[in-house]
Amino acid sequence: MKYHLVALFTIFVWGITFVSTKVLLVDLSPLWILLLRFVLGLCILCVIRPHVLRLKERTDEALFAAAGATGIAAYYLLENVALVFTTATAVGVIVAASPLFTALISAALGDRSSINIRFFCGFALAMAGLTVVGAGTMGESDLVNFTGFDLFGDMLALTAALVWAVYSTLVARIAQKGYETIAATKRAFVWGVAFILVTTLIFDPHAPRPSALLDGQNLLNLLFLGAVASAACFVTWGVAVKHLGATATTTYIYLVPAITATVSILILGEPLNAPIILGLAMTIAGLLLSQKRSANKRTQVARPIDRS
Repeated sequence: MKYHLVALFTIFVWGITFVSTKVLLVDLSPLWILLLRFVLGLCILCVIRPHVLRLKERTDEALFAAAGATGIAAYYLLENVALVFTTATAVGVIVAASPLFTALISAALGDRSSINIRFFCGFALAMAGLTVVGAGTMGESDLVNFTGFDLFGDMLALTAALVWAVYSTLVARIAQKGYETIAATKRAFVWGVAFILVTTLIFDPHAPRPSALLDGQNLLNLLFLGAVASAACFVTWGVAVKHLGATATTTYIYLVPAITATVSILILGEPLNAPIILGLAMTIAGLLLSQKRSANKRTQVARPIDRS
């Protein structure tokens, strides 16, 4: 039960991050938000766990590099850019599709326990729900012309969901090798920050204004994203995946849309119209249907020994 509570805490914090990032985008670019957030998170992890992780095999470095490239760099870059073009509510709903992609990746790797007629029906319902949410976030003129930045942002968010599924699978593989969670997370962060730094220097080399960084609201949001959502929650997510498995843990992402939508309405004043409500309901129903398994199957998730 305690690992389910850990996953629940992580998802609650991550549901708020969409709103926090949306606030920062007023003064900071997506790349600089990423860089500042994860540099801060890495520094905190270095203080908590200063020793350097020793690899069991040299080839394991590729796993950490891939985890940093996907879950740290690519996912959050896609998410941050998506928030520029569409609402926090839409992004929160769309990235909830990652459990579907996790199940598909697991099937491709040989675990087809979740792939059945129920999964495909749920997948179709969830994708239809995402389409309805996308329509709900578009302006009236966009709907008439079938164009708009909102649709582009929605597609970026969907791509981010796929990338996160890859990251969760990599984290599960790292956990199976018996690596200590905090040190392993820190090593993935090093790779992620390296990828983000190179990308920022190439595409956005101009640092933000000092006044923007020292603004009270921006500073609090950066601290929240770096210390809590990154340093703390990446560790708690790794712990949850280690003990519950990638597929079981990612099912908690179903709660992200409701958390994000509620906070977006209260803080950002984002609209919640009928298409978004309908699409949200369809998406969550599809996710639940696609992932529904018996209690016996849920208890058969491989749980590696905790060597932390």
